[in-house]
Amino acid sequence: MSKHIRVRAGALIIKDSLILLTEYNDPIRGVVYDLPAGGVEPKESLIEAVKREAREEACVDIEVGPIAFVYEYVPHLNYNKFGETHTIVMMFDCTIKEGSFPKLPVKPDPNQTGVSWMPLGELEKIELYGNIQNQLKNYTSNKRNIDLIEEHSF
Repeated sequence: MSKHIRVRAGALIIKDSLILLTEYNDPIRGVVYDLPAGGVEPKESLIEAVKREAREEACVDIEVGPIAFVYEYVPHLNYNKFGETHTIVMMFDCTIKEGSFPKLPVKPDPNQTGVSWMPLGELEKIELYGNIQNQLKNYTSNKRNIDLIEEHSF
């Protein structure tokens, strides 16, 4: 039985009007950028997943803040352009811990070619995996965070 919805968690890292992005050479789309993010594994919390994905894709240790926004991909409403899996992505407002510096991992994800800081003003010049350039720019000027309530923390 396949999953009805895949849950992903990711890190939105902004510093000095720059956003941290991972770079991929997609065989169909060419060069695309994404935020460090990926699927939540069994028995893993969202916070654990965000930290793991930031380490795996950008080699950084992070402090995880509140949810910045939620991104949904519904295949049939998007002509299946990213595949047939309905996906919810919880993007967290994160900061890099002192002494941690982004770089391409030794064993990157398939097709990953880089990790870079991109000026927020240049987001419209690149192709992001999800078409969220305007939302990212709006978020930086009007943060509307959502708290994650973790039942186990009470």
